[in-house]
Amino acid sequence: MIDKEAEEIPPCGIKVDKEGVWYFEGKEMFRRDIVNYFYQNLVKDGAGRYIIVQGDERCYLEVEDTPFIVKTVFSKGSRERGGEELELLLCDDTVETLDPTTLWVGPENVLYCLIRNGTFKARFSRAGYYQLAEHIDYDPEGGCYVLTLNGKKYAIK
Repeated sequence: MIDKEAEEIPPCGIKVDKEGVWYFEGKEMFRRDIVNYFYQNLVKDGAGRYIIVQGDERCYLEVEDTPFIVKTVFSKGSRERGGEELELLLCDDTVETLDPTTLWVGPENVLYCLIRNGTFKARFSRAGYYQLAEHIDYDPEGGCYVLTLNGKKYAIK
Protein backbone atom coordinates (compact mmCIF):
# COMPACT_ATOMS: atom_id res chain seq x y z
CA MET A 1 0.00 0.00 0.00
CA ILE A 2 1.30 3.45 -0.95
CA ASP A 3 1.08 6.01 1.84
CA LYS A 4 -0.73 9.35 1.44
CA GLU A 5 2.51 11.31 0.93
CA ALA A 6 3.58 8.94 -1.86
CA GLU A 7 0.18 9.35 -3.57
CA GLU A 8 0.74 13.11 -3.71
CA ILE A 9 3.96 12.81 -5.74
CA PRO A 10 3.08 13.63 -9.35
CA PRO A 11 4.49 11.93 -12.45
CA CYS A 12 7.42 13.68 -14.20
CA GLY A 13 6.33 12.77 -17.70
CA ILE A 14 9.66 10.94 -17.95
CA LYS A 15 10.04 7.31 -19.00
CA VAL A 16 13.22 5.24 -18.89
CA ASP A 17 13.23 2.21 -21.18
CA LYS A 18 14.95 -1.10 -20.40
CA GLU A 19 18.09 0.03 -22.25
CA GLY A 20 18.38 3.08 -19.98
CA VAL A 21 17.21 5.64 -22.57
CA TRP A 22 15.31 8.55 -21.04
CA TYR A 23 12.24 10.10 -22.71
CA PHE A 24 10.26 13.20 -21.79
CA GLU A 25 6.69 13.16 -23.07
CA GLY A 26 7.68 10.57 -25.67
CA LYS A 27 10.78 12.36 -26.98
CA GLU A 28 14.29 11.10 -26.26
CA MET A 29 16.27 13.20 -23.82
CA PHE A 30 19.62 13.64 -25.54
CA ARG A 31 21.22 16.21 -23.20
CA ARG A 32 23.53 14.06 -21.04
CA ASP A 33 24.10 16.89 -18.57
CA ILE A 34 20.37 17.08 -17.80
CA VAL A 35 19.92 13.30 -17.58
CA ASN A 36 22.99 13.02 -15.35
CA TYR A 37 21.59 15.78 -13.12
CA PHE A 38 18.43 13.71 -12.72
CA TYR A 39 20.56 10.65 -11.85
CA GLN A 40 22.28 12.68 -9.13
CA ASN A 41 18.89 13.52 -7.63
CA LEU A 42 17.27 10.11 -7.99
CA VAL A 43 15.93 8.21 -4.98
CA LYS A 44 13.58 5.27 -4.46
CA ASP A 45 10.50 5.57 -2.31
CA GLY A 46 8.99 2.92 -0.04
CA ALA A 47 6.81 1.69 -2.90
CA GLY A 48 9.88 1.09 -5.10
CA ARG A 49 9.21 4.03 -7.40
CA TYR A 50 12.05 6.12 -8.78
CA ILE A 51 11.68 9.74 -7.62
CA ILE A 52 13.55 12.83 -8.80
CA VAL A 53 14.04 15.21 -5.89
CA GLN A 54 14.80 18.90 -6.56
CA GLY A 55 14.60 20.93 -3.38
CA ASP A 56 11.04 20.56 -2.08
CA GLU A 57 9.74 19.29 -5.42
CA ARG A 58 9.40 15.62 -6.28
CA CYS A 59 8.06 13.65 -9.20
CA TYR A 60 8.20 9.99 -10.16
CA LEU A 61 9.54 8.33 -13.30
CA GLU A 62 8.01 5.52 -15.27
CA VAL A 63 10.81 2.94 -15.43
CA GLU A 64 10.58 -0.13 -17.65
CA ASP A 65 13.29 -2.09 -15.77
CA THR A 66 15.92 0.00 -14.02
CA PRO A 67 17.32 3.42 -14.92
CA PHE A 68 20.90 2.26 -14.31
CA ILE A 69 22.86 0.43 -17.00
CA VAL A 70 26.41 -0.94 -16.73
CA LYS A 71 28.03 0.23 -19.96
CA THR A 72 31.57 -1.05 -19.45
CA VAL A 73 33.44 -3.38 -17.09
CA PHE A 74 37.17 -3.05 -16.64
CA SER A 75 39.74 -4.60 -14.36
CA LYS A 76 41.72 -2.56 -11.89
CA GLY A 77 44.50 -3.75 -9.62
CA SER A 78 44.53 -2.48 -6.07
CA ARG A 79 47.61 -2.73 -3.88
CA GLU A 80 45.69 -1.53 -0.85
CA ARG A 81 43.21 -4.38 -1.16
CA GLY A 82 45.77 -6.89 -2.33
CA GLY A 83 44.30 -7.77 -5.71
CA GLU A 84 42.06 -7.20 -8.65
CA GLU A 85 38.79 -5.30 -8.63
CA LEU A 86 36.24 -4.89 -11.37
CA GLU A 87 35.11 -1.36 -12.06
CA LEU A 88 31.75 -0.50 -13.62
CA LEU A 89 31.21 2.48 -15.90
CA LEU A 90 27.55 3.35 -15.44
CA CYS A 91 25.20 5.14 -17.82
CA ASP A 92 25.45 8.35 -15.77
CA ASP A 93 29.22 8.46 -16.45
CA THR A 94 30.12 7.47 -12.88
CA VAL A 95 32.39 4.58 -11.97
CA GLU A 96 31.79 2.12 -9.14
CA THR A 97 33.59 -0.95 -7.90
CA LEU A 98 31.56 -4.11 -8.49
CA ASP A 99 30.36 -5.88 -5.36
CA PRO A 100 30.53 -9.45 -6.72
CA THR A 101 28.17 -10.74 -4.01
CA THR A 102 25.31 -8.80 -5.62
CA LEU A 103 25.36 -10.40 -9.09
CA TRP A 104 22.27 -12.23 -10.30
CA VAL A 105 20.64 -13.33 -13.52
CA GLY A 106 17.15 -11.97 -14.09
CA PRO A 107 14.45 -12.54 -16.69
CA GLU A 108 15.61 -13.11 -20.27
CA ASN A 109 19.05 -14.11 -18.87
CA VAL A 110 19.97 -10.49 -18.20
CA LEU A 111 22.72 -9.92 -15.66
CA TYR A 112 22.21 -7.43 -12.80
CA CYS A 113 24.09 -6.17 -9.77
CA LEU A 114 23.44 -3.70 -6.98
CA ILE A 115 25.05 -0.26 -7.01
CA ARG A 116 25.14 2.83 -4.80
CA ASN A 117 25.66 0.80 -1.62
CA GLY A 118 22.87 -1.60 -2.54
CA THR A 119 20.30 1.15 -3.15
CA PHE A 120 19.71 0.57 -6.86
CA LYS A 121 19.90 -2.35 -9.26
CA ALA A 122 21.85 -1.98 -12.49
CA ARG A 123 21.32 -3.92 -15.68
CA PHE A 124 24.40 -4.98 -17.66
CA SER A 125 24.49 -3.81 -21.27
CA ARG A 126 25.50 -6.41 -23.82
CA ALA A 127 29.03 -4.96 -23.95
CA GLY A 128 29.29 -4.87 -20.14
CA TYR A 129 28.04 -8.45 -19.93
CA TYR A 130 30.64 -9.73 -22.41
CA GLN A 131 33.41 -7.87 -20.58
CA LEU A 132 32.35 -9.41 -17.29
CA ALA A 133 31.95 -12.85 -18.90
CA GLU A 134 35.73 -12.98 -19.34
CA HIS A 135 35.88 -13.49 -15.55
CA ILE A 136 33.01 -16.01 -15.30
CA ASP A 137 33.36 -19.78 -15.30
CA TYR A 138 31.10 -22.73 -14.68
CA ASP A 139 31.81 -24.43 -11.35
CA PRO A 140 30.87 -28.11 -11.73
CA GLU A 141 31.24 -28.70 -7.98
CA GLY A 142 28.73 -25.98 -7.11
CA GLY A 143 26.65 -26.54 -10.22
CA CYS A 144 26.54 -22.81 -11.01
CA TYR A 145 28.36 -20.01 -12.75
CA VAL A 146 30.89 -18.08 -10.69
CA LEU A 147 32.86 -14.89 -10.92
CA THR A 148 36.42 -15.47 -9.79
CA LEU A 149 38.36 -12.55 -8.31
CA ASN A 150 41.60 -12.84 -6.38
CA GLY A 151 41.23 -16.60 -6.10
CA LYS A 152 37.77 -16.35 -4.54
CA LYS A 153 34.64 -17.61 -6.29
CA TYR A 154 31.36 -15.68 -6.14
CA ALA A 155 28.28 -17.61 -7.20
CA ILE A 156 25.97 -15.82 -9.61
CA LYS A 157 22.43 -16.31 -8.35
